[in-house]
Amino acid sequence: MDDRPRTPPRRAVALGYDRQKLAAPQVVATGAGALAERIIALAREHGVPIREDRDLVQLLAKLDLGDTIPAELYPVIAEVFAFVYRLNDAQGSRRP
Repeated sequence: MDDRPRTPPRRAVALGYDRQKLAAPQVVATGAGALAERIIALAREHGVPIREDRDLVQLLAKLDLGDTIPAELYPVIAEVFAFVYRLNDAQGSRRP
């Protein structure tokens, strides 16, 4: 029997936000293991910024697909969006 600690599968949660239609960002994709890897690969393919934050992913992974972010997570999500905006500005990209 292998006594080494098992590494939990990688998790990913993708957020989407349309200021015209949504009051808050919503979960547009979530998954673990191979599905998480696919979500991350697609994000990279399409130039979507990626921020790794295991604690935040654990919280967001509890939400269902299509759920909007609960108000208690707004401050943390605001930090994520600020991170994305800084990356876009540094790369000369337009803000979404």
